[in-house]
Amino acid sequence: MPVLYVRVPDDRLGVLIGPGGATKRRIEERTKTTINIDREDGSIEVAGPDEGDPIGVLKARDVALAIGRGFSPARADRLFRDDTYLGVIDIKNVTGRHAKSSLWRIRSRLIGTDGKARSRIEELSGCSMSVYGSTVALIGQERQLERATRAVELLLRGSEHAAVFHLLARQRRDDARDDARTPVEVPGEE
Repeated sequence: MPVLYVRVPDDRLGVLIGPGGATKRRIEERTKTTINIDREDGSIEVAGPDEGDPIGVLKARDVALAIGRGFSPARADRLFRDDTYLGVIDIKNVTGRHAKSSLWRIRSRLIGTDGKARSRIEELSGCSMSVYGSTVALIGQERQLERATRAVELLLRGSEHAAVFHLLARQRRDDARDDARTPVEVPGEE
């Protein structure tokens, strides 16, 4: 039986469980797993069936981790798709700063006034983004995650917002142009 463990902050356990346990049950049903939550230390055990698909255990773990990193259950549901992944960036590792005052300033820079910077990154990259504690969590497809991670790292290192948004917009245009050039294969034709 595949078993994975994850730790969720105390203030996010209620969100993971949901009203009357609805969120936890929904994750278990969609992934065919069992989720056991230790409320004392915030540890979560995700167990799959003996003869089941281990991918369900990975997905359940990632959804629990995403909720623990600040995503709403509805936004974390993107992780149930086969081509969508979770990425977590530790702000302290990128900036090398550990003081609470600078962490607050850096987080504010990523979120922007009224959440505009975060919304712009989401819009231009296609990723969902959550800034929680000293981490930035991203949910998206592989190419989307690459773009959003690069944008977040540039902002964390002090790049100007306009330059980062311009880079994201150019990458999105280039991807759209490349996708338009890629021939579509029709099944059965050779």
